[in-house]
Amino acid sequence: MRLIFMGTPGAAVPSLRRCVEDGHDVVAVWTQPDRPSGRGNKLTASPVKQFALRHNLPVYQFAKIKTEEALEVFASHGADASVVVAYGRILPLSFLQTPLNGCINVHFSLLPKYRGAAPVNWAIVRGETRTGVTTMRIDEGLDTGAILLQRETEIGREETAPQLMNRLAELGAGALSDTLNRIDGIEPRAQNDEEATHAPVLRREDGLINWSSSAGELERRVRGFQPWPNAYTLIENRRLVIWRASVLERIDGGDSVGEIVEANGDSLVVRCGEGTGLRLLEVQPETKRMMSARDFLNGARLKKGVRLG
Repeated sequence: MRLIFMGTPGAAVPSLRRCVEDGHDVVAVWTQPDRPSGRGNKLTASPVKQFALRHNLPVYQFAKIKTEEALEVFASHGADASVVVAYGRILPLSFLQTPLNGCINVHFSLLPKYRGAAPVNWAIVRGETRTGVTTMRIDEGLDTGAILLQRETEIGREETAPQLMNRLAELGAGALSDTLNRIDGIEPRAQNDEEATHAPVLRREDGLINWSSSAGELERRVRGFQPWPNAYTLIENRRLVIWRASVLERIDGGDSVGEIVEANGDSLVVRCGEGTGLRLLEVQPETKRMMSARDFLNGARLKKGVRLG
């Protein structure tokens, strides 16, 4: 097929790679403009652009796509379909109607569950045990288009959002390959809006820990809010990011949630809601590197009874 590929982050690269490997004619790669990155704020190309350039694919980087110029360029590709994987812009109706087979999206959830910008993160945070990928025809709604194919997978008990995203990116590439190969024989299936759940854009404040929550819920936030905004708390008004933690279903000691009930050797335990405890395993103090609980305790010299938050 003659394809336009639209994507930006690393999670979109496996799908682009699969399009190339399957022999499709990728006539254009649309991705977001280069962004400042790193300590020097140097302009950095997206992972999709980097892949495209290595494979001599033409790249287009429009800052705005709701323009006549952008539509003219998009239409000029004469594509059979546009593949969209985390592009970063909502496509206007004029774009959706241009390719012969429309615009096909790879979405990282089992729609209609977790429509929105951060389905992988919220699936972990909300305690899902299974998730997957969906290919769908894009319509004017937010992830409301007709379903083409779906693939399921379990969420690992200790799996973080980046780890799960890496797996789903590969799973999505396979689902996309099947979708494109069978496009004329797939009967699109309408979503049941009554079963829909929303996965909103992550905000910095989402990561702030409320110690009155159970340890199980907080441990899922530790895994689900990586790599940003991270699960974090405050100690002496300075930010402490929690990178890895485990759950204690029942603890003794401590008068209030957020109180440190163990601070010795490798053991750093904080009292949470419902009589549970969160054992902090890897943390990152503000302006410092990630470290083990033991290294943190050696430097911070915390004692039982100190309250976080």
